[in-house]
Amino acid sequence: MKALILVDQIYEDLELHYPRLRLHEEEIEVIVAGKEKGERYIGKWGYPIVSGISFSNVSPSDYDILVIPGGFAPDKIRQNKEALEIVQSFDREKKVIAFICHGGWVPISAGILKGKKVTGYIAIKDDLTNAGATFLDQAVVVDGHIISSRKPPDLPDFMKAIFSCVQK
Repeated sequence: MKALILVDQIYEDLELHYPRLRLHEEEIEVIVAGKEKGERYIGKWGYPIVSGISFSNVSPSDYDILVIPGGFAPDKIRQNKEALEIVQSFDREKKVIAFICHGGWVPISAGILKGKKVTGYIAIKDDLTNAGATFLDQAVVVDGHIISSRKPPDLPDFMKAIFSCVQK
């Protein structure tokens, strides 16, 4: 199995590194994608990560899981056409799309949440509902291949939901 994590500057550190490490522990290969391959991104709390691939070089067919961390990065990622095309491709193929906190902004901009049940950080509740989703204030919501969570304390439930949706 192979997972892709989307990143840009000022991502929420725990929401990227916790899933990355948990996926790795389960022997799932993890690749971090950013605007440019080899670019260094710094999280809100100062933890760095280097992208292993650029958005433009991602072939979604190579991956089984997509993770979109929160922080301020999703507001930047949602403005990138290639990143939105990645999300849309995962959605068409019904592959796992997992987002947490403000990560919901990316699937909103990709136009894939209409009619879905989701959660996210309370500050984007209106954005999610205006995109046609039903907002549930729960630690994790699973609607088919879409998994969503609210904030860092929900990460254990978020990861359990991801693992329950994928078969190794």
